[in-house]
Formats: sequence, C-alpha cells, structure tokens
Amino acid sequence: MENSITTGKWSDLDPESQKLIKKAEEALKNAYAPYSKFRVAAAILLDNDIVITGTNQENAAYPDGMCAERVALFTKASQHPERFIKKLVVVAKADDAQDLSPATSCGSCRQVMLEFEQRQGKHYEVIMQSYDREWIKASTVESLLPFGFSKRNLRK
Repeated sequence: MENSITTGKWSDLDPESQKLIKKAEEALKNAYAPYSKFRVAAAILLDNDIVITGTNQENAAYPDGMCAERVALFTKASQHPERFIKKLVVVAKADDAQDLSPATSCGSCRQVMLEFEQRQGKHYEVIMQSYDREWIKASTVESLLPFGFSKRNLRK
C-alpha cells in the first residue's frame, strides 16, 4: 500500500469514514477536559465492524492524563486483541465552539498508533481535521510518522 496523505471536504469522504467521524463526535461528551476546555475523541473501526471510542482524560497533574487516541487503542488491545484496526478517526471541539475544532494527533499518540500498525502487520487509515477545516486522510500511520521508533531501534 502506498503511503499517502490527502485532504478534502466532508463530501469527499466515503460513507464508512463519515459514520466513524459521527461516532467519535458523539463520544466527545465523555471527554474529561476541565483544564484545557478542549475535548478530543477517537473512534476505531475494527475488521469485524465493531467501533471503539476513546476520549481525552485530563488530570490536574497534567502529565497524568491520557489522549483520546491512546485510550481507544489501549481499550482495543484489552478487549479485542485478535481484531485488526481498519480506521482511526480523531475529532475535537473546544467547549466554547459550535463546530468541530481542527486537531491532529500528538507525537506520542502517533508513536503508539504506529506500533499498533506494526503489531497487527497491516496498515490502517487515520482521519483528522486540518487547520483549514479539511479532512486529512492518511492511508497509513507510517505516513504520519515516517521515522518512528520501533523494536528495531532496541536491537543490540
């Protein structure tokens, strides 16, 4: 599979991606973001069409919180370890906003996402909203983190 990143409007997305974005948007209400006031949700579509969501969970001791992507991925690993990820979407919304806010995954999340892709031995799509409010569609996690750290780096 070619590593590609494309951008487009909502109408350019396939129905499956639109539905997954809506599932993530519904999950925003479960975010715990009293400090940043910036809610983030992720939704993962598995190969058996199960959808897993995760939301950011903040903590007064900031490093102790967790990003939505990692909450969803770790839930997938503990509840559906045998399933493959087909797609992961990320959405965000500031508490004072009417519409979704642009948001892309942080570096730590991209690293975890990459290791999940490597673990399953199959690429999966990642969809996020850009600052110009277009939808970014990455065909692989590797395209978002081309020189990611892996177990190869740990070999002696």
